[in-house]
Amino acid sequence: MDTYKIESLDHEGRGIARRDGKTIFIEGALTGETVTASVYRKKPSYENANVQRILRESSQRVTPQCVNFGRCGGCSLQHLDVRAQVAAKQRVLEDNLWHIGKVTAGQMLSPIHGPAWGYRRRARMTARYVIKKGGSLIGFHEKKSSFVADMKSCEVLPPRISALLPLLRELVGNLSIRERMPQIEVACGDAADVLVFRVLEPPSDDDKALLKIFAETRGVHVYLQTKGPETAQPLWPPQPADLYYALPEFGIRMPFFPTEFTQVNHEVNRVLVHRALMLLAPQPGERVADMFCGIGNFSLPIARSGARVLGVEGSVSLVKRAAENAAYNGLSSNVWYRAMNLFEIDTESFAALCAEGQFDRMLIDPPRDGAAELVKSLGVAPPRRIVYVSCNPSTLARDASMLVHEQGYTLSAAGVVNMFPHTAHVESIAVFDR
Repeated sequence: MDTYKIESLDHEGRGIARRDGKTIFIEGALTGETVTASVYRKKPSYENANVQRILRESSQRVTPQCVNFGRCGGCSLQHLDVRAQVAAKQRVLEDNLWHIGKVTAGQMLSPIHGPAWGYRRRARMTARYVIKKGGSLIGFHEKKSSFVADMKSCEVLPPRISALLPLLRELVGNLSIRERMPQIEVACGDAADVLVFRVLEPPSDDDKALLKIFAETRGVHVYLQTKGPETAQPLWPPQPADLYYALPEFGIRMPFFPTEFTQVNHEVNRVLVHRALMLLAPQPGERVADMFCGIGNFSLPIARSGARVLGVEGSVSLVKRAAENAAYNGLSSNVWYRAMNLFEIDTESFAALCAEGQFDRMLIDPPRDGAAELVKSLGVAPPRRIVYVSCNPSTLARDASMLVHEQGYTLSAAGVVNMFPHTAHVESIAVFDR
């Protein structure tokens, strides 16, 4: 068993060491540590290994708070102090911007962070009936495995939801369709908690009775989902849940459907929206585009500034929801929504969006694949300022390269958003000026 000196962390939170021209990725090791490790995969240019012993420990190593850490695949960095996690993510962002995009930010923004525990308001947990494990398992997948972690608690879920895990295991185990219920989705709002049970066959009357009792005694709303996300319907209480999150700074309440995409970390989202609006600096009467607008998380606060906002989103159902949210918040007079596949946009279709006038500013908040086609299309009518909210530093870096080297923008500022503490997931925000 070899000894390694850890130089840094990679984008998955693994320790990086080098030997004989190879890069060694060591799970469980931290920057500055000296460890022994066992290699489990060898490739010509790299190897993967697991830490066995820590000979010299990092001062930033901490005791993981969750008993599932190391087995559950949900978190990978609980052994690293949360402040050091943020610093590591900042380095990942800077490295991606330079090595992939060949760009550097004029200013590195202070990181956005919030509560380290109990923050996860959305989760999709697997349910599986395993006789050898004594019944139904409810939880996330085990690390690098399709097996379900046998979880009785989860420290990143709100405590009230974490406390339900062993009760859910008992509930599902008592259902006649326990082998036909593969997933439970959690959606927590400011005033209601929803559990969406994915069912592959209709539950019996006895099953429904058990689910109703669970909902009543545990103070949650139970929905059943028979097919796609849009098929989720309330079982008990029979009326839809009053599910929303608030953006108090902007006087906005954002209703959402349990299976619709919303940010998992409501506290950090509030800070993110504040930062995005400060950087975008929309002015009354300006034309602003919110690309990949979802249910209106950014477009409604922008509209509150007095700017005229066009929100564009590929999902027709999300566009409908965003329009309803605009009406609910009294903003329909200065925000409009349009369904368009932004992964297939070109210069002609972007020019059509600008038919009523060029956009002064633009916010882009794409999924992990980024916004390459949109960025390529901006040359016909480039906005003066773009604020780009990213959930993938490598696609942000790729798009930043096109914006700077091909579209004539300057990367004025960038910084990380610790939306998912204790994971290696890096969210960020960047500002481009022209």
